[in-house]
Amino acid sequence: MTTQPLSALTMLLSRHTRRRTFITLLGGAAATWPLAARAQQAMPVVGFLGAPSAAPYARYIAAVHQGLKEVGYIEHQNVAMEYRWADGQYDRLPAMAAELISRRVAVIVPIGGAPATVAAKAATSTIPIVFNLGADPIQLGLVTNLNRPGGNVTGVAMMTVEIETKRLELLHELAPTSTSIAVLLNPSNAQAQSQEREIQRAARVIGRQILVLNASTEHEIERAFAALVRERAGALLVGGDTFFTSQATLFVVLTAHHSIPTIYPFRSHVDAGGLMSYGTGLLDAYRQTGVYAGRVLKGEKPADLPIVQPTKFELVINLKTARAVGITIPSTLLARADEVIE
Repeated sequence: MTTQPLSALTMLLSRHTRRRTFITLLGGAAATWPLAARAQQAMPVVGFLGAPSAAPYARYIAAVHQGLKEVGYIEHQNVAMEYRWADGQYDRLPAMAAELISRRVAVIVPIGGAPATVAAKAATSTIPIVFNLGADPIQLGLVTNLNRPGGNVTGVAMMTVEIETKRLELLHELAPTSTSIAVLLNPSNAQAQSQEREIQRAARVIGRQILVLNASTEHEIERAFAALVRERAGALLVGGDTFFTSQATLFVVLTAHHSIPTIYPFRSHVDAGGLMSYGTGLLDAYRQTGVYAGRVLKGEKPADLPIVQPTKFELVINLKTARAVGITIPSTLLARADEVIE
């Protein structure tokens, strides 16, 4: 007679125990949720503001990550990343910069030189910005001094514009009989005017005419090459620009098709099959950008971090490409090359 009531009592107590256990577990989980959220919120965020498309710049982003790692920051472990890509449409950059700021990023790393850096600087005077730039940051109004930048901006200045003169001289040596040399610039780039001034000044020194062509889309690049052929320019200088860097394959195809001697600012074009480049290494520059971003995350102020400037410029020649398109590289130029791709 006592078995049934005892069984019912046991079941009731069991249900009560399970309910208490569930509530205890629920309460414990609920208590940990805010802690997890606070931990995630406390993790600093690096905001990448990219002027180009993501895919062609994957290895440069990896170089930034390497620089961050060198000072102790690894994505998903103690630092988070936010990425915004304008896909070459520079007019989208201001809105993307504002979006990163709304995400309360700890530091902004512009990808793609002047367009992204100028947009970031215009959007904030407080959030640290660490750039990798081809133009003179003083001329762009980003900093007041290379040794003590002041403000919220610092980074790496590759001085791409300042060595346009040297590139033109090398191109003239490559194609000495060319009376007219074409120069391709991106009018959407903040440094386009200073690039043209430097090149025109250098052209007067060597006594050559300059045909300035503009392009900011793939279609416009193709139209520029049509104009180059129509005007019978004997060589081409491709100006330093993020969009142009992302279009290495297109340049290789067009220059090969028209057998145009061409010089680029970065070796990435030569690695893709372009003829010749003169400049500093992009990968190392982006790695140094990551190092500076990490130092900022550790508490150093951009105002106190000197602008990093290149100490070495490399001349790279793709001799395999020269043979394929029937261009003869002068022996004097080959002897001065830092690297010849056979």
